Amino acid sequence: MGTETIRTTVDEYGIAEVVVDCPPVNALPAAGWFRLAETVGELGRDPAVRVVVLRALGRGFNAGVDIKELQADSGHSAIINVNRGCFAAFAAIYDCAVPVISAVQGFCLGGGIGLVGNSDIVIAAEDAYFGLPEVDRGALGAATHLSRLVPQHRARAMMYTTATASAAELHAFGSVLDVVPGDRLRERALEVAGEIAGKNTAVIRAAKEAFSGIDLWDVKRSYRYEQGFTFEVNLSGVAHEVRDAFGQSADGEG
Repeated sequence: MGTETIRTTVDEYGIAEVVVDCPPVNALPAAGWFRLAETVGELGRDPAVRVVVLRALGRGFNAGVDIKELQADSGHSAIINVNRGCFAAFAAIYDCAVPVISAVQGFCLGGGIGLVGNSDIVIAAEDAYFGLPEVDRGALGAATHLSRLVPQHRARAMMYTTATASAAELHAFGSVLDVVPGDRLRERALEVAGEIAGKNTAVIRAAKEAFSGIDLWDVKRSYRYEQGFTFEVNLSGVAHEVRDAFGQSADGEG
C-alpha cells in the first residue's frame, strides 16, 4: 500500500490548495479517504477560505481505492471502511461551504470520478481521461457522479464496458470548464479560483448552498444505494475473485 500525503495551504486571498500524493497511482486506502474528507470539511468551515483547489501529484489525479488493502482483509471490515471513507470524501466536497475546483491530470478513475463529479468546477490537462473500471475491480459505485459528467447513455456504456472519456469530450459536454496543457493545469485552476476569491465570500457561500439545494437528485442517497450493490457482490464472494484476477496485472488501483 502507498503512503498517502495530503498537504494544504491557504494563501492571502483565501485560496486553499489540497494536494494529494499517494504513490504510485494515487489509489487511496480507507484512512486516506477519511483524511481527505476531514481536510476539505475543515477548510469549508474556515471563514478565511473562499475557494478550494483539489489536485494531485504524479501521473494521474486519482485511481480510486487501494485494491491491495481490500485483498489483504480476510473479512469485511476493509470494504466497509473504504466505502464509508469514499462516501465521506465525496460528501465533504459536495457539502463544502465554498466552491471546490478539481484540477485533473492523467487518469481519473473509480473514486476519482466521485471527487470530480461532486466538485463545482473541473479543469483538466490535455492528457486527462475519466472512467469507471469498477466492474473489472469487483465493485460498483460512482455512477451517480459519472452521470453528472457525461450524458446518461454514455455513462451506462462507460460503466458496462469500462471505456473512458477524454478531457476534450467532457469539455464538449460542458462538465469540464477548460482543457489546458499539463504544465498550465495548476496555473489555470488558480486563475479560476482567483476569480471566485475576488467575489463577496458571503454571496459565494450562499450560491454554493443554493445550488446544492436545487439538485435534481440527492447525490449522497443515490451513492449509498449504489454501495449496497458493492456490498452484495462482496458478500457473495464474486468481488474477491474479480479483484484476485485484476491484482495479477495491475498496481492495485480501482
